Amino acid sequence: MPRPATARKPRASSQARIAGILAAARALLAEQGVASLSIYSVAERAQIPPSSVYHFFASVPALLEALTADIHAAFRACLQAPVEHAALRDWRDLSRLVEQRMLAIYAADAAARQLILAQHGLTEVTQADRQHDIELGQLMQELFARHFQLPALPEDIDVFALAMELGDRVYARAVQLHGVITPRLGEEGMRVFDAYLGLYLPPCLPKRSAPLA
Repeated sequence: MPRPATARKPRASSQARIAGILAAARALLAEQGVASLSIYSVAERAQIPPSSVYHFFASVPALLEALTADIHAAFRACLQAPVEHAALRDWRDLSRLVEQRMLAIYAADAAARQLILAQHGLTEVTQADRQHDIELGQLMQELFARHFQLPALPEDIDVFALAMELGDRVYARAVQLHGVITPRLGEEGMRVFDAYLGLYLPPCLPKRSAPLA
């Protein structure tokens, strides 16, 4: 009896080629921004034929969507990194820790600033970013619920995702004005994040005796 077909993972050589293409695209984004990116410029930077790029990515938006997913993986990792429960006095300590981790990613990754915070007008990338934000918002809510007893939250609004998007608006303003997130506007973004969450989380949110597993 034949075995059912299973999805195959890309071969190691294909994975290495994809990683090289994304690295080239990331470098070009950091240097020149989204507007100057093309399949041919990425191929030249990666030192491979354009047909090899087209083999994995049919267009620049498809390439940027993959790079957006790659960048958001770093944000997911920062939400899943260990948190010292004993050091948390209230939920604002946790929100500041999360935002500082995300700011560190933006500071270290110019491609992340270009794709997520800069104005590029690419609908596909914007939609992919919003979908990733919903996933990050869910992870963030789970993180907060692990350390604090959350009140009932609206079901028709993704409170944590929206708080993150509002903070990003301030960070985007910083990138528009300065090319980077300055300490002053980074602090303002964190204040916006806290202010919105404060509409739904009481100041004295009960802390759990131990974090949920």
